[in-house]
Amino acid sequence: MATTAAERPEQDGLPDSPEAVVVRFAGDSGDGMQLTGGQFTLSTALAGNDLATFPDFPAEIRAPQGTLFGVSAFQINFGSREINTAGDAPDVLVAMNPAALKVNIGALKPGGLIIADTGAFTKRNLDKAGYDESPLENDSLSKWEVLAFDISEKTIEAVKPYGLGNKDALRSKNMWTLGLALWMFDRPRDPIHDWLKAKFKSKPDIADANIAALDAGHAYGETAELSGPLRQVHVDPVPSSPGLYRTITGAEAVSLGLVAGGQLAELPLFFGGYPITPASAILHHLARLKEYGVTTFQAEDEIAAICAAIGASYAGQLGITSSSGPGIALKTEAMGLAIMTELPLVIVNSQRGGPSTGLPTKTEQSDLYQAVYGRNGDAPIPVVSACSPGDAFECAIEACRIAVQYMTPVILLTDGYIANAAEPWLVPDPASYEPFPAKFLEEKNAKNSEGGDELLPYKRDAKGARPWIKPGTPGLMHRIGGIEKAADTGHIDYSPDNHQAMTDARKDKVLSVDVPDQEVCLGETSGKLAVVGWGSTFGPIHRAVDNCRRKGIDVSHIHVRHIWPLPRNLGELLRSYDQILVPEMNTGQFKTVLRDQYLVDAQPLTKTSGQPFAIAELEEAIGKFFDEIPGNEGGQVPVNDDQLPSPEAD
Repeated sequence: MATTAAERPEQDGLPDSPEAVVVRFAGDSGDGMQLTGGQFTLSTALAGNDLATFPDFPAEIRAPQGTLFGVSAFQINFGSREINTAGDAPDVLVAMNPAALKVNIGALKPGGLIIADTGAFTKRNLDKAGYDESPLENDSLSKWEVLAFDISEKTIEAVKPYGLGNKDALRSKNMWTLGLALWMFDRPRDPIHDWLKAKFKSKPDIADANIAALDAGHAYGETAELSGPLRQVHVDPVPSSPGLYRTITGAEAVSLGLVAGGQLAELPLFFGGYPITPASAILHHLARLKEYGVTTFQAEDEIAAICAAIGASYAGQLGITSSSGPGIALKTEAMGLAIMTELPLVIVNSQRGGPSTGLPTKTEQSDLYQAVYGRNGDAPIPVVSACSPGDAFECAIEACRIAVQYMTPVILLTDGYIANAAEPWLVPDPASYEPFPAKFLEEKNAKNSEGGDELLPYKRDAKGARPWIKPGTPGLMHRIGGIEKAADTGHIDYSPDNHQAMTDARKDKVLSVDVPDQEVCLGETSGKLAVVGWGSTFGPIHRAVDNCRRKGIDVSHIHVRHIWPLPRNLGELLRSYDQILVPEMNTGQFKTVLRDQYLVDAQPLTKTSGQPFAIAELEEAIGKFFDEIPGNEGGQVPVNDDQLPSPEAD
């Protein structure tokens, strides 16, 4: 994604035309930082820059105002080149109060710019943030550029003609700040004007007040005769392939991908869900797509949601359900029902920090064991993992394809970072996707010993899938449920030989899913070191490996989409490297899977801080395998958790 200490040389301030910039907006959870960041993202996309974002908000619905745990932030990395991450360290930090400054100042790069609202640096707010005195009035911020002025007062002045009281007027100070940012980075205001008019169509005075605040912030940047940090910076558009682009979040991409999957399967879509962070957005998006044959159902709990989706699949629709880790745990028994009945079902897990309620608004990859192994009995399920917001669209289609063609539930893994982050997305050509229309059995499929027709509801095709039979189809009545079925007939059968045969059949069906061979994302198909990732670690790994390769380091990047079954060539590919490093936001789950399946000495790099990997910490970990690191002349230092940089190092 963008300029960070890891991606470009250290320097004070910003050049007039930087290749990439990282900006972080931070304030109280009621200051509208997510809205500000979202609209700045829109203007940045319209300016033709590549970008990636990282919304970071508190778990509390509304934490006490001015407190450290109530800080909400939105980071965007944008530039004139390909952007892979939201950036390691911000170049610019907009701090709307003392708590926002204290929580985020450690991330700002040396020489970076702080824009602070002095109007919020009252004694009460300083006390809440744990400051004995205002950091704006001592030398504690001397390593950064500081631009501090009373944004609150200037906002009140800007909206005074609209008759708003001070409390209501201050709700527009995020728009004043956005106006200043739009000026600073040469962004157009017209799209934001249009958005405000549409948002407050029924309250034109509120729309006009917000527009006035936006324009006042922009005018301040134009007219303020300040030397030093406040100046306009231009970031050139990124060269890009022709086509239709839009910004997209992971939740939006999953929703559109599920709809596309339903269209390619020629099936109506049924989504059964229950609200949970960060998965709820999928339900919200799908609810707006009814014209594409989508039915959405908000159930009373997680179990009802998945059971309703299974019922829809039994009835001949494509059942979908979605949740995060705690909700997936509740759905587990019903997943076993879908496995036993062998019905198509897509289960989306937008992972978050755990265990239990854990970190509801923070990202993690700690549900991999749950996805691959986490059910009673031998209950295999294919698992697909998205690596970016745009990739989530492709993975959702892939999950639908596998579910329909193999008559099986499929788990699609995303995480909080992918779900909430945004990036530019080249809208694909629908004609480029190969349909996989569902086939329903409409007549009996076997002959009995007397030569008559009979139904075998568990007779398998070449893929190992049983037939899909719509209830009510004449002559095709059959038993279905969670008790073990007899091979072919589907009758209840507890016999040892039958259970062995059916367990093997379900396992073999999943292991036979046609998974593309694993490719190398960056680098060679053999060499000194392979960095193997999955999920949202793609961006920082890719940038870190690219940076290292530019220095002549023999390192390659492999990123795995199909977590189960694994690509058939993956074991041979991994054994062609001397060393394997597996960065993941858990305690080493995929590393264990690779060791188990291929007996390779994969080394972990783990992080469970609720924050994505920084490029710098990945580069440091890669360097430990090579002679470039002092004290590592042999170049064979194994990587253990205590040897790797801690998440706090950056």
